[in-house]
Amino acid sequence: MAAVNGSGFSTNFCAHCEREIPIANYDLHSAHCKRNLERCRECQEMVPRMRAEEHYNEFHAPAVCQLCGTKVNREHLTIHEQEKCPRRMVECEYCDFPVEAAHLPAHSDVCGSRTEMCIPCGKYVRLREKYVHDVQFHGESDDTGITREFNVPRGSGSSASDVSHRPLPHSRGPPPVASRHRLIFTFAITGVAILIELLPTLAPILHGCSTSSRAWKHPTVFDAVAYCWWGK
Repeated sequence: MAAVNGSGFSTNFCAHCEREIPIANYDLHSAHCKRNLERCRECQEMVPRMRAEEHYNEFHAPAVCQLCGTKVNREHLTIHEQEKCPRRMVECEYCDFPVEAAHLPAHSDVCGSRTEMCIPCGKYVRLREKYVHDVQFHGESDDTGITREFNVPRGSGSSASDVSHRPLPHSRGPPPVASRHRLIFTFAITGVAILIELLPTLAPILHGCSTSSRAWKHPTVFDAVAYCWWGK
């Protein structure tokens, strides 16, 4: 049945390709369409009959993911490899270490439980709670670059005035006891390492001021120093 399209031309509907064809071209189109075109059973597009199998293999034939071995339509393979494959590598938001997507939840659960010291306030905060901590207690810079202060929830033991008058990094009070202990331990280990490294140089010098044969038999810094002062 003839119809008139928006351009004012009369058209006939082709039942094979389901398109409106100008009446002047309908007979030629009808003969060509049925003989040379067929509808793809996957995407419903009209493709040349002689290239139907090639079209199917190129766009719709199952492809195997090289990472997980899953079979997906070839046209969806890229999306699968980049967004859905359980063995694709993704970065942990806490440590930026690449892990398999299937293992990310377990990794993030452990990694996010690690604590780091907040520089402005000296408190140890879990990594998964760091953003909320910064927003609640130290403000957050929005897209305008303006720092906004947030009210601290009731019952937290702090007030809004505490937040607005928090000490700057360079004016913070003394570090926590645990931090001081770690610092002292670090200095002690460093000092021992330096003494061990200088031992070959100090031992002959210190032995030179002692006439005791024991100092030569026991070339240690402590023996050398002891006999240098009290061994004569």
